[in-house]
Amino acid sequence: MRNVEQSRSLFGISLSDRPRWQQFLLCSSGFFFGYLVNGICEEYVYNRLQFSYGWYFTFVQGFVYIFLIYLQGFSTKQMVNPWKTYVKLSAVLMGSHGLTKGSLAFLNYPAQLMFKSTKVLPVMIMGAFIPGLRRKYPLHEYLSAVLLVVGLILFTLADAQTSPNFSMIGVLMVSGALVMDSFLGNLQEAIFTMNPETTQTEMLFCSTVVGLPFLIPPMLLTGELFRAWNSCYQHPYVYGVLVFEAMATFVGQVSVLSLIALFGAATTAMITTARKAVTLLLSYMIFTKPLTEQHGTGLLLIGMGITMKLLPENKPPQRLPKPAPSTQMTTNGKQEEDGDEEKRPLV
Repeated sequence: MRNVEQSRSLFGISLSDRPRWQQFLLCSSGFFFGYLVNGICEEYVYNRLQFSYGWYFTFVQGFVYIFLIYLQGFSTKQMVNPWKTYVKLSAVLMGSHGLTKGSLAFLNYPAQLMFKSTKVLPVMIMGAFIPGLRRKYPLHEYLSAVLLVVGLILFTLADAQTSPNFSMIGVLMVSGALVMDSFLGNLQEAIFTMNPETTQTEMLFCSTVVGLPFLIPPMLLTGELFRAWNSCYQHPYVYGVLVFEAMATFVGQVSVLSLIALFGAATTAMITTARKAVTLLLSYMIFTKPLTEQHGTGLLLIGMGITMKLLPENKPPQRLPKPAPSTQMTTNGKQEEDGDEEKRPLV
């Protein structure tokens, strides 16, 4: 539980003085906007141009984040947490990215998607073991998460052109990425909980600054740094796409951190998981693709999971304590309780 309620804002829009549903709507809208634009840019860069330089693009994106945060007036003097807090956070973040990207060398995309879609479950389980949280969830929230995960897997695999291809090494790597992801969201929530003065801007800035050096070794070891530099030198307009994508993703990242601070890691994981289904559904609506029965079943399960998550908890009403019986003075100066007057014989 948070002992002090920190005022929160999202790009100048105050969140703390708004109802919970408005907070949720604003943060979710920022997240969906940022990552829908991110998805379009990734489709163009990775699939159209065949530039699969994930480490290098993440490196460039980090510098755009730092520049945007600098424009907002943030400085290290405003930090309320020690740097070592963000070393742990950044190590987990980069470990998750590395294992996720590396697993694609052993798993095809549908197989990886099946594992990554289950992210919300390990996040909920890990929340019970993170110091400062020790969070426990009611049974209906676990059930809603399972429905959401199964529904998303059914929906996305119905759209897959190939069947999942499993490899033991790839399974171990993507499972490790899931463990890292479960630590990441809960560590962020724990920082917000234990130190409510932490701002979303501080967390994003420090995680980025500390995380950038972690990207250099894999870029050098794989030779991606030099290949990506040469490819982008020949196609300089790619940097424009990357900067635009980073600006949109910045909006999404700050919105995600706002969701974690206000609603917790598990709720945020459910929203990020549902985002993939919304993106796929929009593609079907825009490009008029045919929906199959498997798509319908997946959407139904996703809707059931979200509805169950939104149901209020049935808490037993608290009983008010009985008021203490009042006393009054008798004619002989002694105190006696109300109700004793009825028992006293009339004279």
